[in-house]
Amino acid sequence: MTAVVFSAGEVVTGSRLEPAAAFAIAVACWWYLSAAHRLGQRGRRWPWRRTSAYLGGLLVLAVATQSGIGTADTTSFTAHVIQHLLLGMAGPVLLALGAPITLALQSSNRRLRARLIKILHSRPVWVFTHPVTAWAAFGGLMFALYFTPLYAETLRSAGLHDLTHLAFVLSGCLFFWPVVGLDPTPHRLGYGARMMYVMLALPFHTIIGVALVTQTKLIAPGLSLSDQQAGAGILWTAGELLGLIAVMIVGVQWMNAEERQAIREDRRQDRQLAAAAALAAAALSVELEGRAEPGGATVTSPAAP
Repeated sequence: MTAVVFSAGEVVTGSRLEPAAAFAIAVACWWYLSAAHRLGQRGRRWPWRRTSAYLGGLLVLAVATQSGIGTADTTSFTAHVIQHLLLGMAGPVLLALGAPITLALQSSNRRLRARLIKILHSRPVWVFTHPVTAWAAFGGLMFALYFTPLYAETLRSAGLHDLTHLAFVLSGCLFFWPVVGLDPTPHRLGYGARMMYVMLALPFHTIIGVALVTQTKLIAPGLSLSDQQAGAGILWTAGELLGLIAVMIVGVQWMNAEERQAIREDRRQDRQLAAAAALAAAALSVELEGRAEPGGATVTSPAAP
């Protein structure tokens, strides 16, 4: 394998169809749009923002696997790192914002919905979606890939290479789903905990990026040192940037939630005031009726002598 210099123009000119990934993306797109359509037929409109986010996530996965990035990821470490960030961070964040689990629950029939709920409450899902498990898988995969011979092996084995792509997507989804997702999860984090959760993962990219930038030993045969260092720099900076974007998304969601809570509180107080006013009006009406004579004449106090 000969190291090559990856350029932005190759994203388009180097495009190549990867049948397995293309089929999976197409099926995911068909299912989501079909489910949203079924929901619409029941008179319930699915938010277009969620649809846009989910389709955007699939588009990111398509660019990562079907464009020149996917073609060059075995010959250019820079292309590999870009693909890594798209598959493991950018794509999963957008997919989570699409709330596909919520869509599946709302668009399914009663029997299928019961099965989905049972799966969501199962022990394996509880374990794999636990924040500690997801955090360890997210960071552990990167350390295992770049600090062991695993990366070099993925360049020799097409099957292992594809499994690594799948692992990036799954670990990214597990990590970001409870952070920015709108779906029900076994482990619901508060907004402050979500921010802390992401901040604790930011050093992963920093540690790996700095280590690869400063070392002079190639992590796989056929790479060039300049390419390895350039890719490591992208992993360091872009990884932290995407993490900070995720924190900003959580911050916006937090502010929106506080605003909705304030609106609900105002409405609750308005209802209480309206109920109190109605009770006061009713009490006044009863009091006025009590002052009236049975025949309708108003009772007056006797005149002073």
